Amino acid sequence: MKDLHNNLHVKRAISPVSVADTTAQVSQVIDRQGFDSLEFLILIGAIADADATFTALVEDADASDMSGGAAVTDENLLGTEVLAGFQFDDDNEVRKIGYIGGKRYVRLTITPVGNASAAVLGAVAVLGHPAVAPTANPPV
Repeated sequence: MKDLHNNLHVKRAISPVSVADTTAQVSQVIDRQGFDSLEFLILIGAIADADATFTALVEDADASDMSGGAAVTDENLLGTEVLAGFQFDDDNEVRKIGYIGGKRYVRLTITPVGNASAAVLGAVAVLGHPAVAPTANPPV
């Protein structure tokens, strides 16, 4: 049997939040040092607004403060930002988008449009292919 547990590291990206407006939800900056892969998992709860949409944007940079950061090009993503987005009738679903670019720092932004009621969401970053395994448990 393959060992996934000791070969991945999970970090909080966007803490669970109820969004009742169009404020962009920006993740923590994820430091990829020591890991060769990164996947964002977007957790969608109940979405109350009947016409809201939520777009995903992945950005990368060489600096931890994201200075000089830019939107990640499609060839450096696994999946698409369109597929990672969601809308009013996607209650209690999950989306994913992977990063395969060469920058050390990455972040995810989820931006609501037409959202005036509570929408519950969150995101985690899963780092894989560690330079050193097993990875820490609990993650630090």
